[in-house]
Amino acid sequence: MKMDRWRASARRILKLSSRPNPAPRFTRDHSNPVRYGIVSSGLLHCSGGSCGGIRCYLGHKQSLSDHLQARAFALGASLIQIRCFGSIATKIQRNPKFATINSDDIRYFRDLLGEKNVKQDEDALLAANMDWMRKYKGSSKLLLLPRSTEEVSQILKYCNSRCLGVVPQGGNTGLVGGSVPVFDEVIVNLGSMNKVISFDEVSGILVSEAGCILESLVNFLDNKGFIMPLDLGAKGSCQIGGNVSTNAGGLRLLRYGSLHANVLGLEAVLANGDVLDMLGTLRKDNTGEGSLGIVTKVSILTPPKLSSVNVAFLACTDYLSCQKLFLEARRKLGEVLSAFEFLDEQAMDLALNHLEGVRNPLPTALHKFYVLIETTGSDEQSDKEKLEAFLVHSLEGGLISDGVVAQDIQQASSVWNIREGLPEALMKAGAVYKYDLSIPVEKIYDIVEEMRNKLGHSARVVAYGHLGDGNLHLNISCPQYDDAVLAQIEPFVYEWTSKNRGSISAEHGLGLMKAEKIFYSKSPAAVQLMASVKNLLDPNHILNPYKVLPQSLSFP
Repeated sequence: MKMDRWRASARRILKLSSRPNPAPRFTRDHSNPVRYGIVSSGLLHCSGGSCGGIRCYLGHKQSLSDHLQARAFALGASLIQIRCFGSIATKIQRNPKFATINSDDIRYFRDLLGEKNVKQDEDALLAANMDWMRKYKGSSKLLLLPRSTEEVSQILKYCNSRCLGVVPQGGNTGLVGGSVPVFDEVIVNLGSMNKVISFDEVSGILVSEAGCILESLVNFLDNKGFIMPLDLGAKGSCQIGGNVSTNAGGLRLLRYGSLHANVLGLEAVLANGDVLDMLGTLRKDNTGEGSLGIVTKVSILTPPKLSSVNVAFLACTDYLSCQKLFLEARRKLGEVLSAFEFLDEQAMDLALNHLEGVRNPLPTALHKFYVLIETTGSDEQSDKEKLEAFLVHSLEGGLISDGVVAQDIQQASSVWNIREGLPEALMKAGAVYKYDLSIPVEKIYDIVEEMRNKLGHSARVVAYGHLGDGNLHLNISCPQYDDAVLAQIEPFVYEWTSKNRGSISAEHGLGLMKAEKIFYSKSPAAVQLMASVKNLLDPNHILNPYKVLPQSLSFP
């Protein structure tokens, strides 16, 4: 009887609508069979979709309205060296050893790349000088679009000889200012290097250029019966080279590990222009963030696409129940468990109020916590039975208080839209201070509660993340940026994380935002070793200056 009651509850029809392109940088086309695959009768199924109405800017998908808003913002925004929202401002002085662009430099790059791949016009530079969150803005006067490793090599060789600062740029979807200039550095965007070089359908090894959009690789592999081991909300804009440089985690880390765990080899260009060819494609070969070299090619091991996918959206009464549910999921779902995401009541409320077309899958009331579970396997019947048994056990044990299981691709995408749309919802709600933290799972929500007690009613604390790997996305939302609020957040958030043996950067890197905070996560000896490697590979420090390492170690 209990099984029957659960099944009746779990099979409620979700009448949820899809969002029509609200924020192209952080949305996916769920009508495309890139996540769910082709599933036999009764489960998830999807057909090809489109991205109509989106214009492309430097390889990014961005709506025209978003582009115009970004332009308006850029014209009136403070430069990054004056103010850095989202972290306590640090005064950064331009390295006087760096040269400035002159007409001879422009002439050289035009001869090398061709006129159309040397950008100096306002619109192109506007998009490239600013990150998607509109927090960081540089003043570069030159954007280069190389089409080959040799061109990247010649660019860096020349810039090194002239001591011109260089910023490698991919999809520009980061959160810490790592992919935009601080001052007038030359921007090298790899968006034109977007070819799949080879794919071995026996081993599943993909070799591609670094400028390939992640979603393009996902679509390519889907047609071959394989999937990318990486899945991100920003897949429509981010590039694989940037993903590799930052060791992106994402939604599939629980199942397939970090991206570095699946990278077999790289080709990269060092600061002096030397090409480091380590583009191996062997599973066993024991011979051997944009601040040491520019990734130009990558070989990745990709898993086969599995045919059976299930998505459940569940409610929990407290964070302890979320923890226990995760442990039970690992025990009961084992090898088919592919994602375990959580969000709190504040996050759900933001999604419902700021994301177009999103509705609550559990509409009776807001719950304290929500968990999104995805399973992927090859045996439809067995996977369904395993999931249902797990849900019945969790319901009887009081770990969950309500839940639904998606019955088709539209319902599954509607559930994922809630979780993946949270960055967009936070942006629409006002100013947001974002922290990407890695914390032991049992302590993840402690910092959220302490931050709420500390801030009181002056700000809204919103939490969500990848519970399966201890990655918390801590967000403090306010009507506008406020120094008084920021003073209560920092350095408390870094001190708390360090005290609890966490990392201040789980998956987005240090960039400009956290370069001076590195000692909260790394020992002085480790940081000095990093600086030594930087000095060895980039003695003039032309690659992504002012990022990752503190200023005291950043200048040659």
